[in-house]
Amino acid sequence: MCDTCGCNITPGNKHLIEAGGKLSHSHDGKTAVEVLHGLLSENDQQAAHNRDHLDQHGVLAINLMSSPGAGKTALLEATIAALKDELRIAVIEGDLETENDAERIRAQGVPAIQITTGSACHLDAHMVHDALHHLDLAQLDLLFIENVGNLVCPASFDLGHHRNVVLLSTTEGDDKPAKYPVMFRAADLLLLTKSDLLAVLDDFAPAKAEHHLRQLANAAPVLQLSARKGQGLDAWLAWLRTEIAARREARQKFRAAPKLSGVLK
Repeated sequence: MCDTCGCNITPGNKHLIEAGGKLSHSHDGKTAVEVLHGLLSENDQQAAHNRDHLDQHGVLAINLMSSPGAGKTALLEATIAALKDELRIAVIEGDLETENDAERIRAQGVPAIQITTGSACHLDAHMVHDALHHLDLAQLDLLFIENVGNLVCPASFDLGHHRNVVLLSTTEGDDKPAKYPVMFRAADLLLLTKSDLLAVLDDFAPAKAEHHLRQLANAAPVLQLSARKGQGLDAWLAWLRTEIAARREARQKFRAAPKLSGVLK
């Protein structure tokens, strides 16, 4: 958590600490620790609310995390091209500024909601909740949330998603799972991207990257792919289809549970 840079306070949750907000005053007037815990608690409650609505509509939500430039948007472009006639897909994009990535996704013919976080180096559940208001969940099967490029803070915030997919580019170094354990420990799938460059790189060993992941007691699958070259995409798409099938099965169980209101509040 970045108490120094202030990223615990985001455009999505700042209303909670502003005048009149739920967390604007602590019980003893000492705000630092109490407000931090309050913000995290409020985030988790909002995330659960988001997930309930996604579950109600049978939508699988994937949180994509990586450092900047690891290839998240390129992966989404390739994935959408392969699946858009099979699945109904939408994307929530997170960046500090610009709609560059959202425009790239819209060019693929699917809805994309851009969240600009300003100084916040991660998305939170409140920002995702606001974005969900702009999507018709009844018309979706799969929602990708492309988090802000950062190997630290995004892993600490539940967005209401179902799976974490972490990308590690072959240009970054195979020791990143050891250096950034919180991020990689949270991974439900690790994608080694830009695998076409392995032929010209002598300082990235996929086996070492996987070893560091296993040292974190994470048994998540590890796949190599190149979105630009189309290499290794079949295994990634198969993983997605398996997750979609599991989500549809879970929806049948959800229908038997008490229903939420169909209106996202």
